[in-house]
Amino acid sequence: MDKVIVITGASRGIGAASARLAAEQGYRICINYHADDQAAERILAEVRERGAEAIAVRADASVEDEVIQLFQRVDHELGPVTALVNNAGTIGPQSRLEDMSEFRLLNLMRTNVVGPMLCAKHALLRMSRRHGGQGGAIVNVSSLAARLGSPAEYVDYAASKGALDTFTIGLAKEVAGEGVRVNGVRPGYIHTGFHALSGDAERVHKLEAGLPMGRGGQPEEVAEAILWLLSDKASYSTGSFIELGGGR
Repeated sequence: MDKVIVITGASRGIGAASARLAAEQGYRICINYHADDQAAERILAEVRERGAEAIAVRADASVEDEVIQLFQRVDHELGPVTALVNNAGTIGPQSRLEDMSEFRLLNLMRTNVVGPMLCAKHALLRMSRRHGGQGGAIVNVSSLAARLGSPAEYVDYAASKGALDTFTIGLAKEVAGEGVRVNGVRPGYIHTGFHALSGDAERVHKLEAGLPMGRGGQPEEVAEAILWLLSDKASYSTGSFIELGGGR
């Protein structure tokens, strides 16, 4: 079976690292991104240099019409999807709940919770044996925040990742008999540009000395866990999580 992967939010950070590793492992790759055309084109060039057949598709993964168009392009240009990485996510500036607006809360939940559910829905319509598919695997990118709660920083983000974890467990049980595995990873303090969205681009550098391992992680380390969960080596794993938080 040809390996075809869709990675949301793949123009940077963990998503981009996952795309590079997927290229080395023989996947056909869809690099989904939301807005940064130049960044997406750079990652597209990198995976093609590694020998992968790949496309970059601009789409808001939390808008179903755009998700439908995304998967239709994958169908036509790469073939039926066999792997999905729900990596796209957002975060707001560090603040207490009293200072969070309704707009912020709704936007964050739409991106971090509804988006992965929509993408999983349309992947299942192609993967699940219930719909005539050949099976596949989904990995949801959560966060240690789901367990730690992120008080006085971003409890909304932590709550969204907690919801994603619950979704991962429930969906794994729902489709386990249909040839689809669903797992999650929980990164912690990873050196990516994501922290700039919370207003503190140097957050990992500031906190890493207090981690049990004494350092922040690299996106490539998270990508290794993601690609392992997607692989046949993890064939008996579903509804599980790998934590990548340096011991936190």
